[in-house]
Amino acid sequence: MIVDAHQHFWDPRRRHYPWMGAGLEVLRRPFGPEDLRPLLAAAGIDRTILVQTVSSLEETEEFLATAAATDFIAGVVGWVDLAGPAVADDLAALLARPDGRYLRGIRHQVHDEADAEWLLRPAVRRGLAAVGRAGLTYDLLTRTRELPACLAVARAHPEMRFVIDHLAKPPIAGGATYDWAAGLAPFAGLPHVWCKLSGLVTEADWRRWRPVDLVPYVARGLQWFGEDRVIYGSDWPVCLLAADYGRVKSALEEAIGPLDAAARAKLFGGNARAAYGLT
Repeated sequence: MIVDAHQHFWDPRRRHYPWMGAGLEVLRRPFGPEDLRPLLAAAGIDRTILVQTVSSLEETEEFLATAAATDFIAGVVGWVDLAGPAVADDLAALLARPDGRYLRGIRHQVHDEADAEWLLRPAVRRGLAAVGRAGLTYDLLTRTRELPACLAVARAHPEMRFVIDHLAKPPIAGGATYDWAAGLAPFAGLPHVWCKLSGLVTEADWRRWRPVDLVPYVARGLQWFGEDRVIYGSDWPVCLLAADYGRVKSALEEAIGPLDAAARAKLFGGNARAAYGLT
């Protein structure tokens, strides 16, 4: 089973997306299951994980309902207020829904917080612990700036599963990778942390990138996380800023080089099932 572990839906007619600023006009329209379905079929994808886009409990509830009504969605990475006093109750209520079985993880747009150490705040740490007690995975949406806090949190919670989104957004277009590599490399020693090889085309030059541009970053991801902890994700429809769905998948297939069939099966499905506890 081939899994795309990172895709989104949204509708700007119904909800405000603070990150959807200038230069992102191609994204400023509704994207839903019937837009994605033919792309999955053409690329040979069996299942997906639907990931939150805004800090909204209502969106999470909507995504769970969408998952229950959509045959290709295997799980949802939603949002709860990690710093709020009701985080445990919110998680329990989501899991108790008839469609609550689809909730497999939680995410917050940490890299948009003004405080680089937001994850280390006591209230947030309590919220993360509640996520772990609920048996859910936590997605780390981070850039280089937040990696030290992410590392501290991951080290403090070895009983939890963590997934680093988008290889921590390496500065592919700019090429200044020293700080990014120094921040991400220590996660190699943490067996409860996985990493998505997703979102890379939008960190490259949107108009001029080639698959070869991704190779040094994908190679480092494989070096640090190994074949058992790297996960494919399209980051559709954000990827449309730089490439269509099929090109994203084919570029990663080219960039990973001569991996054997067993390792490819893990990257394109098995590791996602392990990281999110998918059946």
